[in-house]
Amino acid sequence: MKITGIELIPIEIPLSRDFGGSRYNVTSRCTVITRMQTDEGLVSEVYNGDNRTHIRDIVKIIEDELAPIVIGEEVHAVERIWAKMFRLAEWNRDRKLVMEAIACVDTALWDLMGKAAGVNVCRLLGGFRQEMPIISIGGYYEQDKTLADLGREMEQLREWGMAGCKVKVGGLSAEKDAERVAAAREGGGPDFMLAVDANRGWPLAEAQRFARLIEKYDIAWFEEPCHWYDDARLMAGVRRVTSIPINAGQSESTAAGVRRLVEAGAVDIVNFDASEAGGITEWRRAAALCQLHDIGLAHHEEPQIALQMLAAYPNGIAVECFANIERDPLWPGLVANKPQPKDGMIAVPQGPGFGLELDAAMIERYRVD
Repeated sequence: MKITGIELIPIEIPLSRDFGGSRYNVTSRCTVITRMQTDEGLVSEVYNGDNRTHIRDIVKIIEDELAPIVIGEEVHAVERIWAKMFRLAEWNRDRKLVMEAIACVDTALWDLMGKAAGVNVCRLLGGFRQEMPIISIGGYYEQDKTLADLGREMEQLREWGMAGCKVKVGGLSAEKDAERVAAAREGGGPDFMLAVDANRGWPLAEAQRFARLIEKYDIAWFEEPCHWYDDARLMAGVRRVTSIPINAGQSESTAAGVRRLVEAGAVDIVNFDASEAGGITEWRRAAALCQLHDIGLAHHEEPQIALQMLAAYPNGIAVECFANIERDPLWPGLVANKPQPKDGMIAVPQGPGFGLELDAAMIERYRVD
């Protein structure tokens, strides 16, 4: 079965309000839909990424550079195709854009392989389980949001079927953010999975102080605690002084970047993002590395693909989503057959490939090509 064509559809949806982390603001939800055609009539339809400012650049890279070297290839030759695409990232350019473009093509290939085999991607990758715990990303910094509001947000997430929440920290002092964590724990309750994400917001001493302050709240992980410029060494420094697992990897663009974190003793959990780092083919290299080193697997956002991937491995911990439709209107709106969380768990879609059925009307409404 050979690839005969690739269609890209950039999507952009303005959000109703600003969702802020320690070092960023989110005012739109963007993605790229990839449709890959074959000579046997199978067509993939997947979407990747939350690329707020450069979706058109990704589409252009695929159309101008990747498609010409992919069309005509056998669908199942994922390693050969990946190697051909990766050569475009070897020279001095914006490699992050190239890796995100490669991810779109590679994810479409895995969707096609699953459809050709008649099984979901989870089973292609190993099929360890067919359901996963699910948590929401939340606890954003928002104007006039109180500690009581944060507690009520956690209560709402439980009612929506979430097993837990990853709360944004790193934008205030260690003491102030520790107060927010306390409010989140009270709102979620003792069995609510509570993680924190500083988005590389703090220097070492502040991150260490914060970790000590929140250890008593049974924290599932502390994500990207320290500034980017020396993150592996700094995270290893946080890890030495706390019992809270340290999570990172979403800012890496290759599996070699994950190896760097592992070799530095910087992580207990890795949340390498297949949509930002070359797709499923590169992600599974990082997953194997983590399995060999007894490191847990998470994934940065993107439940429409991450659920299939994490459930395939025994060290997968939980899939994360944006349970609030105002933060992510795509997953609940674009995916017509989205599985519904229940009691903190979500079933892996059983359709072939990634099992996605995308809403045509929503695509037409929000496409920006």
